[in-house]
Amino acid sequence: MCAENNETTDRPRGGTLSAVLTGVLLLLAGAAWGNPNIQSWETGNGARVLFVEAPELPMVDVRVVFDAGSARDDDTPGLASMTASMLTQGAGDWDADTLASRMEDLGAQLSASADRDMTAVSIRSLTRQPALDTAVETLAAVLRAPTFAPDDLERVRQNTLIGLRQDEESPSTVAKKSFYRAVFGNHPYASDPSGTEASVGAFTPGDLKAFHARYYTGANAVVAIVGDLDRSAAESLAERAVGDLPRGERPPPLPEVAELAAGAAQRIVFPSSQTTVMAGQPGMRRGDPDYFALYLGNHILGGSGLVSLLMEEVREKRGLSYSTYSYFLPLAQPGPFLMGLQTRNDQADQAREVMIDTLKRFIAEGPTADELTAAKKNLSGGFPLRIAENSDIVAYLAVIGFYGLPLDYLDRFVGRIEAVTGDQIRDAFARRVHPDRLAIVTVGGGDVTGQASAAGGTD
Repeated sequence: MCAENNETTDRPRGGTLSAVLTGVLLLLAGAAWGNPNIQSWETGNGARVLFVEAPELPMVDVRVVFDAGSARDDDTPGLASMTASMLTQGAGDWDADTLASRMEDLGAQLSASADRDMTAVSIRSLTRQPALDTAVETLAAVLRAPTFAPDDLERVRQNTLIGLRQDEESPSTVAKKSFYRAVFGNHPYASDPSGTEASVGAFTPGDLKAFHARYYTGANAVVAIVGDLDRSAAESLAERAVGDLPRGERPPPLPEVAELAAGAAQRIVFPSSQTTVMAGQPGMRRGDPDYFALYLGNHILGGSGLVSLLMEEVREKRGLSYSTYSYFLPLAQPGPFLMGLQTRNDQADQAREVMIDTLKRFIAEGPTADELTAAKKNLSGGFPLRIAENSDIVAYLAVIGFYGLPLDYLDRFVGRIEAVTGDQIRDAFARRVHPDRLAIVTVGGGDVTGQASAAGGTD
């Protein structure tokens, strides 16, 4: 949900003009967003609002997020995602075509999606009238009164089933789903947000209505607003968008994520010329005390593209993979720490060993002074561009509000990156990342003319 989850990558080096433009953009972005004034309050029905006034463009971005991600699916995988998908298929007296026309005729945008932690519903609109009133009215109807019509559900269901079948043909997707199951076991994070063919095939309109009634409430909502509005107009917008939702209450916290007791390796035979390798374990949560040390350390290990340690060892020195990476995905409970690559079938074991050996060496030695300096410059220098647009800011506001991060989070981000030491990185990785307890999934190695095998063995 937030750009911060995606580590930066190297960009091609252009000529002088490109460098000048990049510098200008960084200066403008820093001037515009170096110290954003985040205002916060609650609506009458308990929704938390975060607002940044941005008068530079006559536009507004609104994102409403609910604690209604796939972790709330219980025994019906895919329910949160299906509910989100159905929001734009009909609301109030409007069908899907009418909803789309209302937005498109005014150049506005409407979207809804769900991940493991949250459902997000967003609009982008001009602030001139009648565009803004129409966009906010549409958003309010989608949140308050989705119709979940049977014909629409059947259409979306069939599209979802097609997507699930296509997932079975993608070795990287098969690997990722298997990886989450291996890392999270019986925890709700183990389930893929899209669900399964069996669960998706069984959904009824009543299931979606019950999920909507439980989780789409004021007290369970965060409203993020960025745009050309003053505080009074933003307060009015928030009330119009979510004020008619029942107050309700927030659901209980998700269960704790258990550490892996031991390492395990799963091989899934798949008809492909390359093998996908993923390895990892539970990582960290949002607001984790070790967040900045782990985040900066991972940037050095595998999050910085061509200049990362994994790329140096796996690609540059040995030519085992075109690309390799690592990342932490912080969630409400610890999300995954994941390393991954794709390689030729006959090189899979060697590539896996090099990837894990690089992790072990990094944990033991930590970053060099030069690596630490370069990573800080990369992250600190690039941060202004990552909050240069309203859509970037509204995504951060939603994350700050949803996870209860401090309102000065953006102000302090660069300073906290700069304050991290090499010893702190080494200490955090030594305490939090355990190479002897990795869940390792490999998918590939089968005859490309044969059929994939769903069975996976444990080494």
